[in-house]
Amino acid sequence: MEKGKKIWMDGKLVDWDQANVHILTHTLHYGLGAFEGIRCYRCEDGRSAIFRLAEHTDRLFDSSHIAMIEIPFTRDEINDATVETMKASGLKDGYIRPIVYLGAGSMGVYPKSNPVRVAIAVWAWGAYLGEEGLANGIKVKVSSFCRTHVNAGMTKAKLSGNYINSILAKREVVAAGFDEAVLLDTEGYVSEGSGENIFMVKDGVLKTTPLTSILKGITRDSVMKIARDKGIEIKEERFTRDELYTADEAFFTGTAAEITPISEVDLRKIGAGKPGPVTKEIQKAFFDTVKGKNKKYEKWLRYL
Repeated sequence: MEKGKKIWMDGKLVDWDQANVHILTHTLHYGLGAFEGIRCYRCEDGRSAIFRLAEHTDRLFDSSHIAMIEIPFTRDEINDATVETMKASGLKDGYIRPIVYLGAGSMGVYPKSNPVRVAIAVWAWGAYLGEEGLANGIKVKVSSFCRTHVNAGMTKAKLSGNYINSILAKREVVAAGFDEAVLLDTEGYVSEGSGENIFMVKDGVLKTTPLTSILKGITRDSVMKIARDKGIEIKEERFTRDELYTADEAFFTGTAAEITPISEVDLRKIGAGKPGPVTKEIQKAFFDTVKGKNKKYEKWLRYL
């Protein structure tokens, strides 16, 4: 991993190797923390731009609010700090990780007056599910682990502890020889991947899981806007795993995964077993957007 030169911690830039926390940091033990995944892309004109920074920061604050954590900075301060950290990283493009966490103090499940800490790190991160997967699709498996119930894990918040569910699911399917997991909700409908939202295409109609058990993905939202602008019919409705098996196309979306086609689910080929025309069209439009080629969505870019 190519790491950035600096990490922003509680208002100051520090050297990467000096960005440490105490072993009794509360979030390390109990998992109550909020974080984001953001990408900065090198654009065609040579500049670098952070994709949908304001929306990511808004979700960070929403997640923290759900977790009853009050961030000791304003949204504008976090936005500016993210830009500052990216500039100081020495990288032209990279993955940005803001995290809000509870520091050392009281132990036990009730944190009392533990300080709220905030950090922002940057590192170089290519295709999350591999360049080959990005181009030709990946093989996925429905996990035996269900996505957390909506009244158990606060599914609308991007919280650190929520991802134990995802880690277990991903470990299970990778050990079985697959690339990624699909999780069902507690009623048996397709929810999302271990760290991605999911879309399927059938008879030219694009369908994605509604905002029930899933995190409201920012890439998901971007894809929906792009698809509608292209005249592609889109539906937010539940679907089952066997409906997914019979899809013409399917793909994952996410800041890390970007637009990753799905070629196979549970040993069943999806469509032709390779990225289909709708997937390719949306994938191209997305990458044109994040790299500044499509001026229609330039408002989504914050140039450094």
